[in-house]
Amino acid sequence: MKFTFDRDAMIKEIAVTQEIISNKSPSSILSNILLIAENNTLTIKASDSSVNFITKLPVDIQEEGTTTVISDKFMSILSASPSGEIEFDQKDIIITIRPKAKKIKFQLKSMSSSKFPEIVSSEGVQFYEVPSKEFKEMISQTIFAVSEDSNRYFMTGVYLEKVEDKLIMVATDGRRLSYIEKEIGQNINDFPSAIIPTKVLNSVMKNAPVEGNIYFAVVDKMIFIKFGNYEYSSLLLDGQFPNYHKVIPENQPNSFSVDKKELESALKRMAILIDKKVARIIFKLQSGVLTLISPESDLGNADEEIPCQYDGAEVTMALNYISIEEPLKVIGTERINFEFSESSKPITIKSNPESDYFHIVMPMNLD
Repeated sequence: MKFTFDRDAMIKEIAVTQEIISNKSPSSILSNILLIAENNTLTIKASDSSVNFITKLPVDIQEEGTTTVISDKFMSILSASPSGEIEFDQKDIIITIRPKAKKIKFQLKSMSSSKFPEIVSSEGVQFYEVPSKEFKEMISQTIFAVSEDSNRYFMTGVYLEKVEDKLIMVATDGRRLSYIEKEIGQNINDFPSAIIPTKVLNSVMKNAPVEGNIYFAVVDKMIFIKFGNYEYSSLLLDGQFPNYHKVIPENQPNSFSVDKKELESALKRMAILIDKKVARIIFKLQSGVLTLISPESDLGNADEEIPCQYDGAEVTMALNYISIEEPLKVIGTERINFEFSESSKPITIKSNPESDYFHIVMPMNLD
């Protein structure tokens, strides 16, 4: 097996494989990527046994063949090499990598490609087309709210479903919930609801272009996602996702709005003295003023007033600092709306003007 490739083009592809493969020992085949050289095209495959990635790269092939190479070592060699053409030459189990611009060679031992796990083919699968920008926004508005509790594995992914002509994504960790819907399901047949692992969604969000389309399919407890020369496949998470409809408040008569940048800046200052284990911040709401309070801790305390649009009765509520901070990062408007019924009930965070997403946060104890 022998071929020549452009170093910079290869780095871009191998970087994506690094997002997929597990941090296994070097002796594990899952630390390797599979390379298939044929018809002047190099097919690259990576897998952690549940999430898979395939891409294709044009190369100049002198000898066709198949092998595997340790992904992180291959990436380190590429990163240390100068830009330009690099020769990849395998004889038996030894792979020789020679940057043509330098009199240097690296040698790696390969593992048999027969040991690499088989990746489920998407041939014959019916894909649906959605705008890339919309799909990426759906991921960004939800993915941070998933649970990190492995005992509640069915909440460690993002829930996807189709309702009439809407695609809906929801994520929750039991203390907060993020929801978004898009009117992009008109030409999509009904499919089973799916709980998608965050690993594949993070990689899609990072690598998919803003322009153009993404293609996806949910089939036999798997999701397939492709765009450009990239194709992902992933096992879906098993289990029953919570009935999120019960969490969404039906009536929240009270509301206030604040400038997003002012709130973000104040939160950042309050975080200096917030007890990170508890992550509690106090919102004291009065007519025209929102006071943020970092409760007394071993380190000290802080408070700050910022203007807000509110003319109701005085209200004090305790909220999780992170559950407020993370939605602010993905809300794209200059002002933010907070809706609530009373201090002990969930609050809803929305963009102002309202969009097709919202974030629900459960209050904490004031004591």
